[in-house]
Amino acid sequence: MASESSYYVPEQSKLPMSLGISMGVAAWGAGSVMLGSSPLVLCIGLFAIAVCLWLWFGQVIRENRAGLNNAQVKRSYVWGMSWFIFSEVMFFSVLFGALFYVRIFVLPWLSGEGDGTMNPILLWEGFEAEWPLMTTPDQVVSGDAAKYVGPHETMSPWGLPLINTILLMTSSVTVHFAHTAIKNNKRKPFITWLAITVALAAVFLCVQAYEYSHAYNDLGLTLRSGIYGTTFFMLTGFHGFHVAMGTLMLTVQLVRGIKGHFSADDQFGFEATSWYWHFVDVVWVGLFIFVYVMGA
Repeated sequence: MASESSYYVPEQSKLPMSLGISMGVAAWGAGSVMLGSSPLVLCIGLFAIAVCLWLWFGQVIRENRAGLNNAQVKRSYVWGMSWFIFSEVMFFSVLFGALFYVRIFVLPWLSGEGDGTMNPILLWEGFEAEWPLMTTPDQVVSGDAAKYVGPHETMSPWGLPLINTILLMTSSVTVHFAHTAIKNNKRKPFITWLAITVALAAVFLCVQAYEYSHAYNDLGLTLRSGIYGTTFFMLTGFHGFHVAMGTLMLTVQLVRGIKGHFSADDQFGFEATSWYWHFVDVVWVGLFIFVYVMGA
């Protein structure tokens, strides 16, 4: 058992370097996919990342179960997770910032509005600055031959998006109930509430997949349907990826709970995951308001 004055230093590991290389391969693969290449390199990179994380987190769990992590080490976990969530806040701030920049500044500029100090420049005659952008500048210029065609209609916020909002808000409550249960050493309620949370997350992902199919096949809302389609899928797609990662994290914590891990005094692995899940839920509220409700 590690004492308060000691600090456990693990043996040298190749996992940090391996993870860095894997992330580089995944980034290269993602760029190649954007240019029309095969997704093979991207899949290899993602698989390598998953293997590295599995081995690395498994090692951390074994160390903690062996009592090697003292209070000082555990505080470093708290700070590590806090900074990770902060970096995610900054990531989504950039995405929301791009949406606001387009809506507040770019569209008026493209329609020829000036700032009052000089004559406006009309780039596309007949182009109207409206959001969501249903008619792209390319359509105004090229007509039926336009490369980028706007969607037929917008995604209504009161159908599938509202269902997903209810699902995520409910999951935020159930994960809180699970957290409260384990802090009181009530393992069965902990496992029950956590299993419900995982189920709600899985249903959310299924509903979002159906929503994307509906957008592409029925609404004409795609990645190639102008800036509205680009921002829609950029924001909701990255959020969906985070929900998928959070669902995987919650599932791991559920398996650990079933195996007897965690106690009232030692459950930060689950607690950190619950922090992340609450963050994902808060981001969705912003998406629902600014992408769906104000974009309808």
